[in-house]
Amino acid sequence: MQNVLVTGGAGFIGSNFIRYLLATSPIVRITNLDAMTYAGSLENLINLPDPSRHILVQGDITDAVLVGHLLRRYEIDTIVHFAAETHVDRSVLNPQQFIQTNVLGTFTLAEAARQYWLVDQSLHGRVLRFHHISSDEVYGSLKPGEPAWDENCPYAPNSPYAASKAASDHIVRAYGHTYGLPFSITNCSNNYGPYQFPEKLIPLMVLNAWGGKVLPVYGDGQQIRDWLHVADHCEAIYLVITKGKVGETYNIGGGSQPTNLEIVYQLCAILDELYPESPHTPHKMLIQFVADRPGHDQRYAVDFSKIQRELGWKPRHNLGDGLRQTVEWYLDHPQWVSAIQNQPDYQAWISKNYQSRPEKTG
Repeated sequence: MQNVLVTGGAGFIGSNFIRYLLATSPIVRITNLDAMTYAGSLENLINLPDPSRHILVQGDITDAVLVGHLLRRYEIDTIVHFAAETHVDRSVLNPQQFIQTNVLGTFTLAEAARQYWLVDQSLHGRVLRFHHISSDEVYGSLKPGEPAWDENCPYAPNSPYAASKAASDHIVRAYGHTYGLPFSITNCSNNYGPYQFPEKLIPLMVLNAWGGKVLPVYGDGQQIRDWLHVADHCEAIYLVITKGKVGETYNIGGGSQPTNLEIVYQLCAILDELYPESPHTPHKMLIQFVADRPGHDQRYAVDFSKIQRELGWKPRHNLGDGLRQTVEWYLDHPQWVSAIQNQPDYQAWISKNYQSRPEKTG
């Protein structure tokens, strides 16, 4: 890797990866293409390691002219594709945006890379890689006792978000098979950690509890997820790009499968311990069970033995320590929290999706 295009680099995982990459590789130069929608923020890019090797370009990954221009201007040899609409609840309410960004956007990037790298052969002799970040949700939902998904499991997406990610995976793989695009794909489990937009479960619960607001738990809270710290995810992505086999898919998981309700209880207990003087202790009293979202998958879990076996990767963070560090990060960064929460889109979304959601009945 020398000249890297990171898409969605002002978002949660993308900005964490940029920090990791700048700190890890002293020769890498990064072009960060981000549409700067609600989930992308300049706050995520403050105090980067060696910011002189990073440039932010505001633009849409569906803009073929812009993407082609960036590849040529900065002689991009590596594309790390994070940019995506990611929140399942939003995909239920507005599926068209997910198809536009996740499917058409991925196609636009793959086609631009094909033209620049393979047709024009502008970087002949250079090592090239198109790396696509995907989700474990493409595999569907597991029943209790079923084994975790490995890389050979069939796709069975259940939400518009998951379907759009499954389609984007297939596009990338097809470009590799048909045109010889040098690609790799990673399917990760649920991420958590610093800079995560507080519409997702963990930061939403932390910030609501700290503010004495209701903690809305979908259904009975027994949905199971495999939680992966974003720092571990970034390390895994770097290993796949630099040492993983071209044309391969690798699952990345955290190795823990608590229920959502257990996660909320853990977060409340951490807050109780860190701030016993809080007027809202015990914070678990703020929990309110609300109507579940349509088609809510019951359980996700990935088998990441392939990346462990081939590349020597395994998660460094255990869930307990990772959650505690995450809670501390959000409470230690009130300026970041305020900047995000004061966005009009954020307030409107929280009101639409949570405050107006009825309590669970029965």
